[in-house]
Amino acid sequence: MEGDEGGEDPRVAGLRTSVARLRRELASYRVEFTDRGIAEGELAALADMAEGGAPEVPRLRRSLLLVASAIGSVSALAPGLAEVRGAVEMFGTP
Repeated sequence: MEGDEGGEDPRVAGLRTSVARLRRELASYRVEFTDRGIAEGELAALADMAEGGAPEVPRLRRSLLLVASAIGSVSALAPGLAEVRGAVEMFGTP
C-alpha cells in the first residue's frame, strides 16, 4: 500500500510518528518502574521496524503487547500507548 508521491506507506509514517512520541514521553517520565527497560527496548524495536519500511505484522503486534504490558499501568503514558496501538492496528492482521 503505497501512500504519498514519495512512495512512503502512510501507515509506516504513522507508526514512526507515534513511536517517537511515546519514546519522548517515556524518556520524560521520571518515575522508575519495573519494566521500563522492556518498554524502552521494544519501542526501539518498533522504531527500527518503522525505519525499515514494511514491518512484519506479527512482530509489530508482539512488540506492542510487550510495551502495553510494561507501561499499561502508567496512566500518564496511556494516550501515547493508544496512539501506537492505533498505528499498529492500521497494518491489519497477520
